[in-house]
Amino acid sequence: MLADTKSAIDAAARSIATSTGLTAITLRRVASISGLAPADIATREPSMGALAGRTFAELARAEYERISAELGAVDDDLRFLSLLIDAMMTTQHSLSKTIWADAWSVGRHNQFVAKAARDSMVLWQDFLVSRLTNGSGSGAYTVLDPELAAQQFFAMIDSTTAYALVDYLDDAARLRLVASTLESSLGLPFGTLCAQLA
Repeated sequence: MLADTKSAIDAAARSIATSTGLTAITLRRVASISGLAPADIATREPSMGALAGRTFAELARAEYERISAELGAVDDDLRFLSLLIDAMMTTQHSLSKTIWADAWSVGRHNQFVAKAARDSMVLWQDFLVSRLTNGSGSGAYTVLDPELAAQQFFAMIDSTTAYALVDYLDDAARLRLVASTLESSLGLPFGTLCAQLA
């Protein structure tokens, strides 16, 4: 029974987070969607803030595992970077335009969400640093500071995500912005990564 209650709470929280946002994960909303009594939810999940943090962590981890598994098998270093940009900026990256932007804001006041966001960023950072180091070693490009190049990449992803939320620049312009910044970091000619996506 406890496992069923937890599953129902988790499913309701994921539904709320992806449709309305992390701040909408309230006792009343979880009860409404899960069909559970508020008292039962409060006993199992006394902190809605902690539930929001766990929900974001689970959604972000699932997305990381899916994308990293898909791209991990790509041997071509330039193709990998282009596919990463595509994965981060298309509708497949469903969390980028909703939950991630929400997490940066909510995390200012919710330590659980803030920690989950930091932990997820460490995963992405390590993943990209490893690939940038390999690509530099293979001669595909030159990168003097893989850590900084990866940080710049994800900073661009986050900023263009915010742009998308308010329809600033179109999809193609945002993609060019991210790709050209990465090209500059790696000493690649302008348009190299976008050409890989064509």
